[in-house]
Parts: sequence; structure tokens; C-alpha cells
Amino acid sequence: MTVKWNVRLFAGLADRFGGPSAELELPEDELTVGQLKDALAARYPAHAQLIAAAFMARNQAYAADGEPVRADDELALLPPVSGGEDEPAGNTAGDADARYRVTPEPLSVEAVTAQVIVPNNGAALTFTGTTREWTHGQRTVRLEYEAYVPMAVKTLRQIGDEIAERWPGTACAIWHRTGVVDIAEISVVIAVSSPHREGCYEASRYAIERLKQIVPIWKREIWEDGSEWKGHQQGPWDPLAQARSEA
Repeated sequence: MTVKWNVRLFAGLADRFGGPSAELELPEDELTVGQLKDALAARYPAHAQLIAAAFMARNQAYAADGEPVRADDELALLPPVSGGEDEPAGNTAGDADARYRVTPEPLSVEAVTAQVIVPNNGAALTFTGTTREWTHGQRTVRLEYEAYVPMAVKTLRQIGDEIAERWPGTACAIWHRTGVVDIAEISVVIAVSSPHREGCYEASRYAIERLKQIVPIWKREIWEDGSEWKGHQQGPWDPLAQARSEA
């Protein structure tokens, strides 16, 4: 008797595997993440290196190689993030908490900033990320963003919680686009407010760097002569590194 395992795929992994998921039939209904990745590599040997470099998400949270997973868990194999489940047009994830959104709709700097303006904070700062046309001499036509939306919203909220702990009194809001983002169009807005300006500057930088480390959002750069999925470009990718160092 075998058990069916289904692992969701995103961005470049979905392109390489030729679909949004990978399916396995295995005799076990519980494995470690490392064992499941080994089984995937055996089933898809041409992609073994990609599988080894990717991280597993279990029920919308990163899981280390030694952690157990079950066949009935919501499982996803995640390539390096660049900061999914397709969202219907006009829908946004995270409406229950307006400070953290992943949406196909255009972003408003004013609307995001308004989320963090509170009476006790005398300093507010907004970071806006847009699509640039030229990178290292190559002309970008547009960017296309894909996200594992429910997990992306959870990790955005996690960043906000980390900021509130590191800089008490600091408020944070992060909205990120999915879909096509044209040249000079906004892809991400991060707003923070603090009692004093020093906390604002530090928290804003922390937010964008942390977003690139852990939030499952990917971008495809479309050029005049081709395209490529981009990761975080910050060296070795390990979204669990901070959690391990603090444990």
C-alpha cells in the first residue's frame, strides 16, 4: 500500500517541473523534510540540485531538513525568494490585518503610510520599490511577481512582530505586488513609524532586508531577448538562519 504525497511548486521550480506541483507515491505517510527531498530527487533526478537548494514549507511555515512532515500536510518546495496560489482579480490576502498585503492591485504609498501614523510616534518613513529599466547594461521590459500568498502574508506579519520586539513602539506596514509590474511602477511599499527617527531608519532597512530573506515572493525579469527568475541575490539563502542563531 502506498500513500500519495503532493508538493506545491512555485516560480522557477514550477517552470522546471512543468507544473504547479510534484506528486509522489510512497510507502510512508510520515517522513523528515530531508527524506522527502531525497525522494523527490530520486523521482526527478534532473532537478536534484534544485531540490537540494530549495526549502520546504509545511502548513505555510518553513521546515528544516530534520523536521517531520506528513502526507496530509500542506507542503511546498520553495526556491530562493526575491522580495502561487493565484489570487482572483481584485482580491487581496491579509484583509484581516490591513498592514500586511500581497495583492495584484496597484499600490498606494499614501494608503500604506496611513497604516502606521499613530499619535505616540513622531517619525515616519516610507520605502518604495519600483521597477528599474536598466540593470548591469541589460534593459528590463517588465517584472512579473509570483507569491505563495497565504505564507507570504504570514511572514510579512512576522517581520512586523520582529520589528516591534527590536524597536519597541515602532509600527510597520508592508504591501507587495503580484503579477506584472511595469517600468517605474511600484512593486513594494514599506512604512514604519517610531517615537524617534533613529528607530525609523533602522527598522525600515531591517524590513526590506528581512523581506528578501524569508517572504515567499519571486520575480521574473523580462528582457527584450529573454527572461529569468531572480532570487534574493544576498549570498547563501537560508530563511531559517536567524531562527537557528536565536535558538
